[in-house]
Amino acid sequence: MGHRKKSAPKRGSLAYLPRQRASHPYGRIRHWPKTEETKPTPLGFMGYKAGMTHVTLIEDKTGSPDFGKEVTKPATVVDAPPITICAIRAYTKNQYGTQTLTEAWMKDPPKDINRLTTPPKNPDPNQTIKKIEENLDKITELRLQAATQPKLTGVPKKKPELLEVKIDGAQMKEQLEYAKNLLGKTVSATDIFKEGQYVDAISITKGKGFQGPVKRWGVKILSHKGRKTKRGIATLGPWNPHRVLYTIPRAGQMGYHQRTEYNKRILKIGADGSEVTPKGGFLRYGPIRGTYILINGSLPGPAKRLIRLRHPARPPKRVPETPPKITHISLESPQ
Repeated sequence: MGHRKKSAPKRGSLAYLPRQRASHPYGRIRHWPKTEETKPTPLGFMGYKAGMTHVTLIEDKTGSPDFGKEVTKPATVVDAPPITICAIRAYTKNQYGTQTLTEAWMKDPPKDINRLTTPPKNPDPNQTIKKIEENLDKITELRLQAATQPKLTGVPKKKPELLEVKIDGAQMKEQLEYAKNLLGKTVSATDIFKEGQYVDAISITKGKGFQGPVKRWGVKILSHKGRKTKRGIATLGPWNPHRVLYTIPRAGQMGYHQRTEYNKRILKIGADGSEVTPKGGFLRYGPIRGTYILINGSLPGPAKRLIRLRHPARPPKRVPETPPKITHISLESPQ
């Protein structure tokens, strides 16, 4: 028997390279799906992650061995106060892609917006909306500029986020009428999502700082009898090509990356936060005072991080018609 070359599987996924820190503490939505709705509807919402708990509910997934029985599931609580619609932005398309045509700002934007950007002085929304109406045949999509209200949450900051939410459904003319009625008003989570539906969650994961290849890529720890290192890799690659390839697991930034989690189910949207706040409040967050969204499973990121929710890009084939029947929400203190 001659010496057989040892082969090993690739460690870690190259799907998310480069693993560098996200440019913002909130996610960017690069794709807005088409909606089945016949009337205009915004395709997204946002809230702050408060923490996790567990709920007992009646399993309503047909075909499940637990169908009709009580099951206990982990759930994430998102603190979701209403968002303020500050502006309507119209987009056109040309050979360079999507371009902004104009945006119509509300009359008196919230004072806290000045912490983030300088809104236009004395905006005249009627004049800008007239320009949008005149160019309606060129416009490919309308988006709402929505500002969060962190002062209504347990997040210790006043500076809001100003994020875009696309409107879809019906004709462009109806979408503009809908947006005109929303300008300057607040929109609640119940206006956009309903209980029992699936959403995609876009967020920035927990940051882990600079980590070695064992933690970052899951490579094997070498024998302690080997030379020099244990928590490194044995070879940096072949002699030729004469460089270290990008596929080689190296040390570097881990965590604080943008991730999209598909098809998270909304278990409940409630108006009274005391229904889900555990005894003593959520760790590193505090109590929830207003509207909340209860989502099945976990979400990326630590407490206080902004979670963006979007209509599902690839929804499951079978969705139960009615929301799940929750029999118990755990309010036990996590400490």
